[in-house]
Amino acid sequence: MIRIAITTITLLVTFGLNAQALLTKKQTFTEQDSLRGSITPERAWWDLNYYDLNLEVKPEEKFISGSNTIRYEVLEENQVLQVDLQPPLKIEKVTQDGQELEFDSNINAHFIKLVKHQKKGDFNQVTVYYSGKPKEAVKAPWDGGFSWKKDDNGNDFVATSCQGLGASVWWPNKDHMYDEVDSMAIRVTVPKGLMDVSNGRLTSVKENETTTTYNWFIDNPINNYGVNVNIADYVHFGEKYAGEKGELDMDYYVLRDNLAVAKEHFKDATKMMKAFEHWFGPYPFYEDGYKLVETPYLGMEHQSSVTYGNQYKKGYLGRDLSGSGWGLKFDYIIIHESGHEWFANNITYKDIADMWIHESFTTYSENLFIDYYYGKEASADYVIGLRKNIHNDRPIIGEYDVNYGGSKDMYSKGANILHTLRQVINDDEKWRNILRGLNKDFYHQTVTTAQIENYLSEKSGMDLAPFFEEYLRTADIPVLEYKISKKGISYKYANVVANFAMPVKVLVGDKEIWLTPTTEWQTEKIKTKGKTFKVDRNFYIENKAVN
Repeated sequence: MIRIAITTITLLVTFGLNAQALLTKKQTFTEQDSLRGSITPERAWWDLNYYDLNLEVKPEEKFISGSNTIRYEVLEENQVLQVDLQPPLKIEKVTQDGQELEFDSNINAHFIKLVKHQKKGDFNQVTVYYSGKPKEAVKAPWDGGFSWKKDDNGNDFVATSCQGLGASVWWPNKDHMYDEVDSMAIRVTVPKGLMDVSNGRLTSVKENETTTTYNWFIDNPINNYGVNVNIADYVHFGEKYAGEKGELDMDYYVLRDNLAVAKEHFKDATKMMKAFEHWFGPYPFYEDGYKLVETPYLGMEHQSSVTYGNQYKKGYLGRDLSGSGWGLKFDYIIIHESGHEWFANNITYKDIADMWIHESFTTYSENLFIDYYYGKEASADYVIGLRKNIHNDRPIIGEYDVNYGGSKDMYSKGANILHTLRQVINDDEKWRNILRGLNKDFYHQTVTTAQIENYLSEKSGMDLAPFFEEYLRTADIPVLEYKISKKGISYKYANVVANFAMPVKVLVGDKEIWLTPTTEWQTEKIKTKGKTFKVDRNFYIENKAVN
């Protein structure tokens, strides 16, 4: 997902609030947070297999109605199944094998009472019928739901976005990230003259009397918030990309008036694909193709249906978030949101507390895009420039089991953590192989932070546990304290967790040397007279001269 605006703290001060108190105040959670964010007993006993989502959208009424058939495998016997759907949408009925079932509701969570015996190993399905006026997005995609807009010609321009808020804001599903459905059909009926673009491949179009139904099929596992509906007077163009796994369909759906500018501007898409297949390995969804779809909001990483609303500008709405100049060499939304196809859609967090896995790696992918086309120094300029957006307000990892992510520093700080780790490993080809290995070894999987940390430690051949403890679970930045004397340079780390001993490259005069500081003073015997001392800029640490 795109990063939150960097003016948050300024806004807090503007409104006369005590920003620091807000940042440090302990978050409280409700029963609804637990029902949404944990693997409840009513979720744990069944495994998602297939969704068949059938939806009619009436833009003029801001109304939707339809059904979702949920096929699942029984892992353990149980007779109560949790499905999530957020008010004001209402479940009209639930059926299994043609029999209508009773259910109890607790606001967003609905507990279906199954009559049929749920035998371990069986595949069963329920169909949930629902309707209503879904939550309207206030500031999509950060505060999501349905965006009901018009294009410049007065045609309806409609889209969904729901990360964090939950896919259950617009369709009934098992709304927890740990369990991805294996495949999915999406059938969307819209008024004639409009087109729906959703995930996967368009399998058929059915013309009705006053409406048109677009049938899409997703052949790969997909996370809940990655599912989307986009409705507009779209025109289509596309191309074939010769990728690592063969020919990849790259399709683009844009508003009619934007066709000419899009054909030129979307050249960043194939540039992205070339760079990211180099760094991360094959695009993870060849079977479903790749799409860029214009939307009335800024953009999101919907799987195989990346949404785009950056106004055909370079950078982030024409701005360089890094201030380095390199951020205006590419369209931020095309690069960042497409980077999520590898980190978010291929490798997906099990709990939103580990959202850094999505956002840190994907913000870092911007840096790697620049590296691929403009070189290491340019990419370093870019990622180091992002440091001005870091607040160090709270840890990057959030609270588990309550649908609560960590600090928004997971974007810029996360990218700098990974950039620092690349320096520590000090072998660019090894680093590239690690990134590619992540996408190969965790292909189409949901993961925990522990899995990613352990993988990076194993493949780097280093014990990175203190590194991640420091950078992910505290808001502190390591401080390299040093003294210069006739004996040489004395140094140690301060403001760090126990056993933190990250190697760091420093410059003494024009000579590069590596130090391995700990929390105890060490001395490097080196001639220092008349020479300057500074830490290599690529390491995200602070330094301080002491007496």
